[in-house]
Amino acid sequence: MENVFIINGGQKFAHAKGKFNRTITDVTASFFTEIEGCNVIVTHTDEPYDPEDEVDKFIDADIIIYHTPIYWFQLPHGLKKYFDVVFREGHYNGIWTNDGRSSKNPEINYGTGGLLTDKKYMLTTSWNAPKGAFTIPDEFFMQKGVDEGPMFGFHRMNAYLGMEKLESFHFHDIVKNGEMETFKKEYKIHLKHTFAAQHAAIS
Repeated sequence: MENVFIINGGQKFAHAKGKFNRTITDVTASFFTEIEGCNVIVTHTDEPYDPEDEVDKFIDADIIIYHTPIYWFQLPHGLKKYFDVVFREGHYNGIWTNDGRSSKNPEINYGTGGLLTDKKYMLTTSWNAPKGAFTIPDEFFMQKGVDEGPMFGFHRMNAYLGMEKLESFHFHDIVKNGEMETFKKEYKIHLKHTFAAQHAAIS
């Protein structure tokens, strides 16, 4: 059995209502629910949660999928708080022990104290920024992609916990030129490609 833990970091804030990421979360949950042997658990970080229960979800999961909008080039404050609270609860409690270094040689092995070494994770983000802002010379992100640029720290966080990165998926220009049905279609193709072995069971 594959245990899939989906974390929706969307939240209602200012003019944002969190609808986009909740919809994408539903698409993900539906995809895995249809696969025989998959057990799907979803957390919405803008709803109440128990830190101890969330730690257990990380420990029990085989695959962790994050959905998040990007506000001011960062994670939403609710999702950042979720990580701060839950990962603190998971310290010496199944998620991580320490930073991995030894006092004998403190310059090496930083970031190797994570306990989630049997897990894989996937990230989706949603942006007002168009794709060209990341790829066109002299545009805003100076040709640094989402994963290598704004989300670099996010990926190192997951590496610190010991997890293996799967290919991300990023939704661009959702405010001015967003077509939800197109986004859903393209994302489902990404899911089928990324999880081909699991999807073969229902194809």
